Amino acid sequence: MLTVPPNTQTDWSLIAHQLEAIIGKNGVVRRKEELLVYECDGLTSYRQRPAIVVLPRTTEDVAAIVKVCAANQIPFIARGSGTGLSGGALPIENCVLIVTALMKQILDVDLDNQRIVVQPGVINSWVTQTVSGAGFFYAPDPSSQIICSIGGNVAENSGGVHCLKYGVTTNHVLGLKLVLPDGSIVDVGGSVPEMPGYDLTGVFVGSEGTLGIATEVTLRLVKVPESIRVLLADFTSVEAAGATVSDIISAGIIPGGMEMMDNMSINAVENVVATNCYPRDAAAILLVEVDGLGIEVETNTKRVESICYQNGARNVRVATDPDERLTLWKGRKAAFAAMGKMAPDYYVQDGVIPRTKLEYVLQEIERLGQHYGYNVANVFHAGDGNLHPLILYDNSVPGALETVEKLGGEILKLCVRVGGSISGEHGIGADKRCYMPEMFTPTDLETMQWVRQAFDPQNIANPTKIFPTPRTCGEAARVTSNQKFAGVERF
Repeated sequence: MLTVPPNTQTDWSLIAHQLEAIIGKNGVVRRKEELLVYECDGLTSYRQRPAIVVLPRTTEDVAAIVKVCAANQIPFIARGSGTGLSGGALPIENCVLIVTALMKQILDVDLDNQRIVVQPGVINSWVTQTVSGAGFFYAPDPSSQIICSIGGNVAENSGGVHCLKYGVTTNHVLGLKLVLPDGSIVDVGGSVPEMPGYDLTGVFVGSEGTLGIATEVTLRLVKVPESIRVLLADFTSVEAAGATVSDIISAGIIPGGMEMMDNMSINAVENVVATNCYPRDAAAILLVEVDGLGIEVETNTKRVESICYQNGARNVRVATDPDERLTLWKGRKAAFAAMGKMAPDYYVQDGVIPRTKLEYVLQEIERLGQHYGYNVANVFHAGDGNLHPLILYDNSVPGALETVEKLGGEILKLCVRVGGSISGEHGIGADKRCYMPEMFTPTDLETMQWVRQAFDPQNIANPTKIFPTPRTCGEAARVTSNQKFAGVERF
């Protein structure tokens, strides 16, 4: 590993020339107005322009860029499509932002062994589109799947509506080609599900760019089920819908997906997407996808329908036609975007709770919203307890963001208190690092830092993310909207 002393006087013109020599002038972005595009990811509350943006196309490009950063002790941050919601791709002051959006080649398709090799800039939905004609699909499907990239999914260990049954990203990554923080290129994992030795693939997936950059990803493909049905059940209370979720799982049924939306979310979706299938007067709806062999789906559909009615469902609609199923899912997939019509701004959180705590936690979230004076819409992966509370607010009101962040923090603490987690699929990034001590002991956090330092002793790979520091977390409790937050402007 390189151990170059800190360079406090970076000659950015010289760095730019070195980077241009690697990928050409068209691959290096320096103009201030062009850098504005990259100053934040999906968490727009924090913004910071990088010093330089680079757009590599190959593993070798990335390795050469990282070597320049390592030799000059310049921090670098990887960014895919910029759809992350925790500030994982947020630049820091005087950094190089390595954008993998042009690394979008599908390198190999091996249907016999149910795997595909892609570059990190490949869009999530492209993977399924590539193999769907042969009867396969890629299971992890975030709501942003038509725009989010595989590299970002690997960094954040993203989930999606079908992850209840099929698992999150880490369950579908077989191997990785990595550029480490010193610029060396290594391969971890392989082309089969289980490899001997340490699970370095598992260590890297979800590491949020703090251990290096994935430049090739070998993914596991899944055969399309013989039969698929989607049920839409509507309820007069959120508690009844929550109880239904627990009862379905307790009955031994593992749906392909099980999602819940409350009344505020339902109406937001209908206002924007106009599916005309979500009843506006329902307190909550439950979407349940049942898949598998034909006879299994037939039996489980009847069982799910019966459980829904036993818990007070007013109506249960069953969709078998592919277009009808797509319509039922369309509203859920568009829920986050639809919230943009409900308020000038919204702040989304991501926490996990035990399914048996759904009723209690949803009541507590409503109470917290009333206490802080903000509406909170709930859209979430009900089957695995992955909540996505969306707090609606107006950022132009002085102090609103700070209050909303406090509310979001209280929701995360609530998740931990009932035995859950502060993240299910959005990652920790810059947004939730100060809540890591709610979940981990100082010894836990120190052990994680040892792993990070083994990969990145110079601390140049996405520094300031994931782990709290007394300085940044102290500032988080005090700053106002026009102050600096660890070198980042808050808006």
